[in-house]
Amino acid sequence: MTDAPDRGSSAEPAEEPQGPVVRDRRRSDPHTYQPRRSQEAPGAGAAGQGADVTENDKPEPAGEEFVADGEFGGDGLEAPLEAPAEDSIVAAKISELEELAAERTADLQRLQAEYANYKKRVDRDRALSRQGGIEAVVLDLLPVLDSIEAAREHAELVGGFKLVADELEKVSAKYGLEAYGEVGEAFDPQLHEALMHMPYADPVEVVTIAAVMQKGVKLNDRVLRPARVGVADPDA
Repeated sequence: MTDAPDRGSSAEPAEEPQGPVVRDRRRSDPHTYQPRRSQEAPGAGAAGQGADVTENDKPEPAGEEFVADGEFGGDGLEAPLEAPAEDSIVAAKISELEELAAERTADLQRLQAEYANYKKRVDRDRALSRQGGIEAVVLDLLPVLDSIEAAREHAELVGGFKLVADELEKVSAKYGLEAYGEVGEAFDPQLHEALMHMPYADPVEVVTIAAVMQKGVKLNDRVLRPARVGVADPDA
């Protein structure tokens, strides 16, 4: 009788699984959240005595291994990633630079406003200084201009003297000098100085200039000397 073949020696080795293998290595049970106890393989203490090889002791096949969900962290939850320290340093530096730029911009705007105000003051002071110098010269020339006007009224302004007088009056007008005050104009106490009351040929409804003793002088609409006049009152 032929002996039965030795099944132990002729048994084909179990085929190793192909492809990725998913192993649950979580230290806590995902349902009870209780820590798992490490289980020793049967017969682990009797090393070298032919103990059966458990599933966990089998060599892992080569290839990519997938990790079960919840493996990260002991409680089955994925641990949050911490932002690199360099990002916070860069953000702080950017914020500091933005604040510095805002301060410098405010300083420049303030300096620009101060310079604009300073320029306005300088221009105004320069104009006032120029106007004051012209007024001083014109006030000194008023007696000369009055003499020229009197000579013209008496028809004594002739020849070369007339040319000089015309040129002098032209230069005076160039700087804004203007004579005013004529017979028949309405009396204005801000422009005229009434020296006397006198009759007027025609009836008037308002106080009217009846005679001009001395013409008034304006310089750029500013009264340097009021006109000295005689006035006629309206009929009652």
